[in-house]
Amino acid sequence: MFLLGTLVNGALIIVGTLLGKLLHRIPEGMKKTVMYAIGLSVIVLGLQMGMKSGNFLIVILSLVIGAVIGELLALEEKLNSLGGWLEKKIGSNGKGSISEGFVTATLIFVIGAMAIIGALDSGIRGDHDVLYTKSIIDGFTSIILTTTLGIGVIFSAIPVMIYEGLIALFATQIDQIVPQALMNQFIKEMTATGGVMIFAIGLNLTGIVKIKVANLLPGILVTGIIVTIIYQYHQFI
Repeated sequence: MFLLGTLVNGALIIVGTLLGKLLHRIPEGMKKTVMYAIGLSVIVLGLQMGMKSGNFLIVILSLVIGAVIGELLALEEKLNSLGGWLEKKIGSNGKGSISEGFVTATLIFVIGAMAIIGALDSGIRGDHDVLYTKSIIDGFTSIILTTTLGIGVIFSAIPVMIYEGLIALFATQIDQIVPQALMNQFIKEMTATGGVMIFAIGLNLTGIVKIKVANLLPGILVTGIIVTIIYQYHQFI
């Protein structure tokens, strides 16, 4: 079953969120300190990912063009509106927690090499080991995130399963169409671009600044386009 790893990943995010919800009633002072700790850890994670770029100009162009697209589409506002609607439906008392938890967790769980490589392994070889490992990491991470960001983290399981599921579903076609060199370069630059976004999330969590990270999301798609253009250019010269 090529979707088994994807389903396990989504399930452990949900389980982790529910466990984190049980720990939600921690003292406010402790919660604030934990939030700072998470923010600082996310900043370091983003830095590590950002440093993986082989050509940081690609990252800069992707983020700038992606930011313009995101602002024009008002992605942050749309996600906040969705978060507000969900809060009304489930009766959440945490203002803004749904959208913040959803966006933060989604970026952390989706961006990176493990999601792509794991889904490809699941679809091509039926090997779910990478996604199983990612599932355990995501499960523990969702516990920690939920204690400070609330139940919104649970909704990140939906885009994670859709994202990984589609890659696994079309893994054979992707493997045949996309050259390995191009895939490796894309994963490297996508990880770096996503790392900058995760760094921005860390800054938001610590309260240093408030960046509309959701408006940067189109940068991931732009990264794929730029990397493909560069790869094709090198093939013709």
